[in-house]
Amino acid sequence: MRATTAAWIVVAWTAAAQAADPPAIGEVLEHSQQQRLDAFHVAPDGPRAAAVRASFERLRGVAAPGVQVELRVITGETIAETLQGHVIVAHERLADLPEGQRTFVLAHELGHVVREHWAAMGGVYRRWVPGEVTPERTDPVAGALGRDASALAHRQEFEADAWALEMLGRMGFASEDAVGAFLSLGMQPDTATHPATRKRVAALRALIAERAAAR
Repeated sequence: MRATTAAWIVVAWTAAAQAADPPAIGEVLEHSQQQRLDAFHVAPDGPRAAAVRASFERLRGVAAPGVQVELRVITGETIAETLQGHVIVAHERLADLPEGQRTFVLAHELGHVVREHWAAMGGVYRRWVPGEVTPERTDPVAGALGRDASALAHRQEFEADAWALEMLGRMGFASEDAVGAFLSLGMQPDTATHPATRKRVAALRALIAERAAAR
């Protein structure tokens, strides 16, 4: 559930700014996402990959049956990530988690798709870089763009967590599976793209308590 998209955007942005025919920011973002997607290694067929796919199909059938989304089960360091707004990559070791925790992680990523977070992020970039990507256009706005993009990314993480929590309840899993997923995967600090784990867990616990009080 931790993305490194920002680093790939910087690489693609730099290359684009040096190109003879500079592209628009949308092309740069799409290229950066494709580069990252191409770098993943698909997990071999086996019981772990099958378990992740089965959990995802159950989730999709309940939460988003009409949404266009693709799941790729991978190996490597990334646990789960959403790219290009519709491709979810998920590590095969999610199969080792209890079903409810695994479903929360997958639901979080599906939440990014359903809420169209990638399109919203693209809108931020296009507002700051409306034309071709050149150093003359990007250098003066890089700081402000970075702040806006980071703030939106954090809001989107909280929103995807809340959506995933709602899906857990709809599917009959315990709310504490959401917190358990974070504890199983380990604590992480604040980054440009993600709030610290402790903040996300605190927000989830507040939502759980609020929903319990409303019942």
